[in-house]
Amino acid sequence: MSVSLGGSSRAGRVLGPSLDKIIKNVAWRKHSQLVAACKSVLDKLETLADSSDPNSNSPVFGLSVSDAEFVLQPLLLALDSASAKVMEPALECLFKLCSLGLIRGVIDRKGMIDAVCKSAGSGEDAVDLAVLKVLLSAVRSPCVYIRGECLVHIVKTCYNVYLGSVSGTNQICAKAVLAQIMLIVFARMEEDSMEVGIRTVSVNELLEFTDRNLNEGNSIQIVQSFIYEVMEASEGNASPVVEVPNGSKGDGKTEVDNGEMENGAESSGESVIREDGFLIFKNLCKLSMKFSSQDQSDDLILLRGKILSLELLKVVMNNGGPIWRSNERFLSAIKQFLCLSLLKNSALSVMIIFQLLCSIFMSLLSKFRSGLKEEIGIFFPMLILRVLENVLQPSFLQKMTVLNILEKMSHDSHIIIDIFVNYDCDVNAPNIFERTVNGLLKTALGPPPGSTTTLSPIQDLTFRLESVKCLVSIIKSMGAWMDQQLIIGDFSPPKSSESEISTENHAIINGEEGTIPDYELHPETNSGLSDAAAFEQRRAYKLEFQKGISLFNRKPSKGIEFLISSKKIGGSPEEVAAFLKNTAGLNETVIGDYLGEREDFSLKVMHAYVDSFNFEALDFGEAIRFFLRGFRLPGEAQKIDRIMEKFAERYCKCNPNSFTSADTAYVLAYSVILLNTDAHNNMVKDKMTKADFIRNNRGIDDGKDLPEEYLGAIYDHIVKNEIKMNADSSAPQSKQANSFNKLLGLDGIFNLVNWKQTEEKPLGANGLLIKHIQEQFKAKSGKSESVYYAVTDVAILRFMVEVCWGPMLAAFSVTLDQSDDKVATSQCLQGIRHAVHVTAVMGMQTQRDAFVTTVAKFTFLHCVADMKQKNVDAVKAIIAIAIEDGNFLQEAWEHILTCLSRFEHLQLLGEGAPPDASFFTTSNIETDEKTHKSAGFPSLKRRGTLQNPAVVAVVRGGSYDSTTLGVNTSNLVTPEQMNNFILNLHLLDQIGSFELNHIFAHSQRLNSEAIVAFVKALCKVSMSELQSPTDPRVFSLTKIVEIAHYNMNRIRLVWSRIWNVLSDFFVSVGLSENLSVAIFVMDSLRQLAMKFLEREELANYNFQNEFLRPFVIVMQKSNSTEIKELIVRCISQMVLSRVNNVKSGWKSVFMVFTAAAADERKNIVLLAFETMEKIVREYFPYITETETTTFTDCVRCLITFTNSRFNSDVSLNAIAFLRFCAVKLAEGGLVCNERSEEGDLSTPPVDKDASDGQLFTDRDDHASYWIPLLTGLSKLTSDPRSAIRKSSLEVLFNILKDHGHLFSRTFWAGVFSLVVFPIFNFVSDKGGTDANNDQVLQASRPPHPDVGTWDSETSAVAAQCLVDLFVSFFNVVRSQLLAVVSILTGFIKSPVQAPASTGVTALVRLADDLSSRLSEDEWKAIFIALKEVTASTLPRFSKVITIMDDMEVPEVSQASPDLEMLSDNGLTNDDIGDDTLQTAAYVVSRMKSHIAMQLLIIQVATDIYKICRQAFLASIITILTETFSMIASHAHQLNSEKMLLMKLQKACSILEISEPPVVHFENESYQNYLNFLQHLVMDNPSVAEELNIEQQLVGVCEKILQIYLNCAGLQNAPQKQSSQPVLHWILPLGSAQKDELAARTSLAVSALQVLGGLGTDSFRKYISQFFPLLVDLMRSEHSSGDIQRVLSYMFQSCIGPIIMKL
Repeated sequence: MSVSLGGSSRAGRVLGPSLDKIIKNVAWRKHSQLVAACKSVLDKLETLADSSDPNSNSPVFGLSVSDAEFVLQPLLLALDSASAKVMEPALECLFKLCSLGLIRGVIDRKGMIDAVCKSAGSGEDAVDLAVLKVLLSAVRSPCVYIRGECLVHIVKTCYNVYLGSVSGTNQICAKAVLAQIMLIVFARMEEDSMEVGIRTVSVNELLEFTDRNLNEGNSIQIVQSFIYEVMEASEGNASPVVEVPNGSKGDGKTEVDNGEMENGAESSGESVIREDGFLIFKNLCKLSMKFSSQDQSDDLILLRGKILSLELLKVVMNNGGPIWRSNERFLSAIKQFLCLSLLKNSALSVMIIFQLLCSIFMSLLSKFRSGLKEEIGIFFPMLILRVLENVLQPSFLQKMTVLNILEKMSHDSHIIIDIFVNYDCDVNAPNIFERTVNGLLKTALGPPPGSTTTLSPIQDLTFRLESVKCLVSIIKSMGAWMDQQLIIGDFSPPKSSESEISTENHAIINGEEGTIPDYELHPETNSGLSDAAAFEQRRAYKLEFQKGISLFNRKPSKGIEFLISSKKIGGSPEEVAAFLKNTAGLNETVIGDYLGEREDFSLKVMHAYVDSFNFEALDFGEAIRFFLRGFRLPGEAQKIDRIMEKFAERYCKCNPNSFTSADTAYVLAYSVILLNTDAHNNMVKDKMTKADFIRNNRGIDDGKDLPEEYLGAIYDHIVKNEIKMNADSSAPQSKQANSFNKLLGLDGIFNLVNWKQTEEKPLGANGLLIKHIQEQFKAKSGKSESVYYAVTDVAILRFMVEVCWGPMLAAFSVTLDQSDDKVATSQCLQGIRHAVHVTAVMGMQTQRDAFVTTVAKFTFLHCVADMKQKNVDAVKAIIAIAIEDGNFLQEAWEHILTCLSRFEHLQLLGEGAPPDASFFTTSNIETDEKTHKSAGFPSLKRRGTLQNPAVVAVVRGGSYDSTTLGVNTSNLVTPEQMNNFILNLHLLDQIGSFELNHIFAHSQRLNSEAIVAFVKALCKVSMSELQSPTDPRVFSLTKIVEIAHYNMNRIRLVWSRIWNVLSDFFVSVGLSENLSVAIFVMDSLRQLAMKFLEREELANYNFQNEFLRPFVIVMQKSNSTEIKELIVRCISQMVLSRVNNVKSGWKSVFMVFTAAAADERKNIVLLAFETMEKIVREYFPYITETETTTFTDCVRCLITFTNSRFNSDVSLNAIAFLRFCAVKLAEGGLVCNERSEEGDLSTPPVDKDASDGQLFTDRDDHASYWIPLLTGLSKLTSDPRSAIRKSSLEVLFNILKDHGHLFSRTFWAGVFSLVVFPIFNFVSDKGGTDANNDQVLQASRPPHPDVGTWDSETSAVAAQCLVDLFVSFFNVVRSQLLAVVSILTGFIKSPVQAPASTGVTALVRLADDLSSRLSEDEWKAIFIALKEVTASTLPRFSKVITIMDDMEVPEVSQASPDLEMLSDNGLTNDDIGDDTLQTAAYVVSRMKSHIAMQLLIIQVATDIYKICRQAFLASIITILTETFSMIASHAHQLNSEKMLLMKLQKACSILEISEPPVVHFENESYQNYLNFLQHLVMDNPSVAEELNIEQQLVGVCEKILQIYLNCAGLQNAPQKQSSQPVLHWILPLGSAQKDELAARTSLAVSALQVLGGLGTDSFRKYISQFFPLLVDLMRSEHSSGDIQRVLSYMFQSCIGPIIMKL
């Protein structure tokens, strides 16, 4: 029957069974009306069906308004029945109607809701639960909206159930329902809609602070199910959502429990939903402030109501959304009501309230900090820092609450960053972040030793652990925020180009669940994100400002000067006064002292300070109280006098009618001060009475008395209320900081921590403070004066780290040192890891290295005997740091790698492996892997009695910074020490070799900057290992090889940087004094090079060369034969096994062999040449496969081998290889490549005259190969060894002749300038022998035998080769003619006969071979060269003969008996004449050479003329004529130096050497001159006529005849008589003169014959000139018969006909 009860309507199907149950349960007699109503409704329902009008205003879905009221009436009657059995079905029915959405509409009157709420007072637990169920269902239903009065009534009912129920389950349920209602109301308020998703409250979280004791078994689960049931019952009903009216209704107020709640609010234009939410929030805040005074704290019911209100506010705030930030009304509500509630409740000592306050504050901080900047700046010090900084006597629960709040806060990185930016960087705000970190440090360190504390040891340890956790969370959050920002902004941190930043996902917890950052939800306060630079300025400004405050508190005048000079305050007295009046943190006593100073500026400041007060309409007592609240009066009477005098003047100015004069106010002020001291100083026993006070002030008003009532009122006011400053600075400052610096010897760490926080005293909660802050809240209510900043620039972390790194380092270090608790040490190591991450990524080197060094020291790897588990964890942390932050460690890698090195050493010792020194004693240096187990000793882990020196050194330990452990190992360790050591080695088994090697394998992932830093550090550690005097090790060295192998695939730019570091390392160690170490390192380098040569290198790259450079440097600098031999063998092995892969490495290979070739050890030279020979013979094509400079290096190497003095075969073979190279070049068997870049040192420059861009054309692509080959051979031609010299000369010119056809004209120019001409440099050098007096002796000595050998044996061949080469390629090298002629003329100028003859022969041959090919200009150039040779030698020879001018030759006759003895014995140093004779000998030698050279020039000119006499033009004839004339004139001049010749003649007689052929020289020069002119006249009459050669010919003949006559003694004796002082030497007919005359006869005959041979006309023309000479010849008695015959012929044949014709 129950199935059909209620009819077909949806409401009927719910009402029918419930009404039927009511009928069954009700007492019919007592409730007959109820029974009748139920039956009527049942009958009515049978006739009703659901209405089709969805817009009906009926309160029941599907029914009309009248029907709805009718069918609900029995339910209301049932609720009034006071019977639980009747009420329960009615409440259940209402629950179903609400949850199914059948009851609908806006409920703003009590009605049904009022009936349900009244039912809660029945005392039945089941009814109470049913009421809560209905109320929650009604509020939850989207079809019902409960407004103002009704909503407040529902909340009141739930409060009453919570406070009045005796059932713990019901109380918990009431609290949960209230919390759920708050979630529903404020979720709808956020969206301003009924259709919102609503989170179900967590009952367990609700009982976080209170009511855990109410849990009766499974009450929590029951209540949670209850809430779920109600919330889920309303899900998914299809009824339409109620339409909430716009506007506010019900502005009346209703009181609940004596006025606990308001149900109305003033309309503010908000929607109805938000109006109601605002009303609920306001009432909750007021409820939380009810009964908050201390004297009613024992009222438990009221206290529970307060706690419940705070818990509900906590729920609201935890789940608050953007509306609280975006809506100014709600934000103002938080400031006006909630903050006031927090402020008032902070005065209570109830722990639960404090916990709730902290939790609510945490919600405000997490979500609403952007709009509550000023409020948070007040609450944070008051709630958090006040408790945190109380180290000695804190409340354990309070401080644990604070620490838990800080831990939650520190998990949200945005909170940490925002706090620092908005407070620590704001000069007007407290340093919250800094004080928090320092407070956590103080807590982590615990009470200072010797101090009195209320904490138990367990509590202290708990505090320490929690504070460390907070510090770890802070630095972890900073790192997480940094990683997030780096990913978002693609920020590139310092010194990193390949950032590979791995971040962890951190859940940011705000209250109960994660939320998005506050500034993202409140954009209007962050329209412009400030950059880090601006905050850096703000932070710097604040730090400097606080520095000024601190300085002022110590030395006020200095502080003011500092602040003015740094422009933190203005320089006027008014601005300084404002600073003293308004700045927090100033010491009030110091302010008073400064204001009382008598200095001029201080007086002005004091006057301005007093004048800034407005005392108008203030009572005198209030005025002085108001005046003195900002500073403490100084103790000196004169200072007080000055201040009170100014105060009295100001008071009278503001209140002109108060006293007769300012003197009255002045005296009264003094009296008030004395009264205040008397009344409130405990040291004063006899207190001043009111009568005493009145009596003391009689007659002070210009002789009159002030009214006694007035003075009595002042007295009463002062006695009752002491004059105090705003903040009491008399509390003693904590001396905790002073003891920290000596704690545990960690002075260095604690010196980094700034303990000076005196400028920010912790705020305590007291009545006056609450009143003052409340006034500030009211003044700022509804306003947002301060700007809230949000930052996304990670650079802000630099300033945060600067603040927190010192305290964190101190906290972590001390905890690690003192504590063995695994959790604490683990936290510290995590903190250090996060700190390293932040500081490393931010590039803060000092801070990063400090943390890395700390954890490295705590590994205790340097003193294993003291190691514990925490030290092993530190090793693990080191490994983690290396892997996670390797990209940013830079120099800190050294500490990490040092730890790894020590760790590996310990592992080897534990395994019983032999020391690394065994590596250095093996002779097999060729093997890559060395087996060494045979040298081992039993494992230490099995035997602990070994006294191995290496083990003893480790067991004894050392300092962290020591490079060797246990240097003094003379004393053996005890078995106990050894056992401890072995046990600790077992601890290290936790870390396997995999973790160790993973760091090195992970190096492949390091960025380019990091890998370079890593390699630098590894090299440094390896250097330290290898240089150990007692126990050299190779761990890091082997890792270097591994690292290089791992990273070979990096781009070449990075790899080059890596190798620059490794190269310097290998060179440094390779040159080590420890030969074994050097050999091992070189072998390691060989292994590495072999691996690298497996990779192919493209052309024109240079890295192989760089890679092999260490071999070259060590080869060049090492003095060790073993090392050099090893390098040669290594290079040989590498090249011969990897010849296909060698590219740029050839340069280094040849440089090594070059160094070997120049070595002084024969075996090294031969060993290197053996490989060199194989390379050139078998692998020549590879040498120049990639670049031209390689061939240059090969040639240079071969040339160096030619200079080897050990084996001539090596030298000759090297020259042969050079020719072999030339043949290969000529065959074109080399790869053509671009020529070397300009400026390459390995390619010598060519002729500078060559046109740019035309040096290599057509077939000149190989020019850069030829140049070094040819220049090398050219240099070899000057080798002192004859065989080498001849061989190189032969090979060079053969190469040029054989392959010169491949060269272009421009290249030939380069060949001549760089290759050919340098061979003949000696020619010009010897041709220019100096003749200075100080070089006479050296010049007179014979030349060096080798040079002489070169001159005699080789010069002819060289000159001949030169001519042959030039003639062969004349068409190409024609431009070099002048230079070639210059070389040949240089030969001619040689003082040695053989080279001069060589020059003559060569020059003549050149002219002969090219006779038909030379142009006029070229011929002219040749003869000009000859002329210049003549002209250049004459001045130099003149200087030579002047040497004899001042020298006296000994007067020794030819018949002297001492002459023979003198010549036999030679000259001695003691003989004064030795120098003179030696000089004379030198002059004679030079004169002979000079004469020979001049005659050779004449010969050359004559021979060349004979070759091509027909081709010569007038210009060339002129040059030749001038040359002959110059030589002839010079010869005549030389022969006319009679005194010189006489001296030389005597010297030659003494020295028994032949005289210089001066006469012969003169005769030959004139004879050739005469012949030349005569032939010219005969062969080229036209040219002769043009140049008037005939006249010159006659002139020469005249000169010859004149010379002859002079010699015969005619026309010359008087001159000799007058000019020569020694006439007895000149005999008229001496034998010498007769010989000379005979020598000159033939020349004179030739001249006469020439004159006689002239044509008739010519003879007639010139007869007048030479006729007197003919006459003289006739009268000369010394003329020879030949002369007479020629004269006879001339007179007969030539002169006679002329006379006959006259």
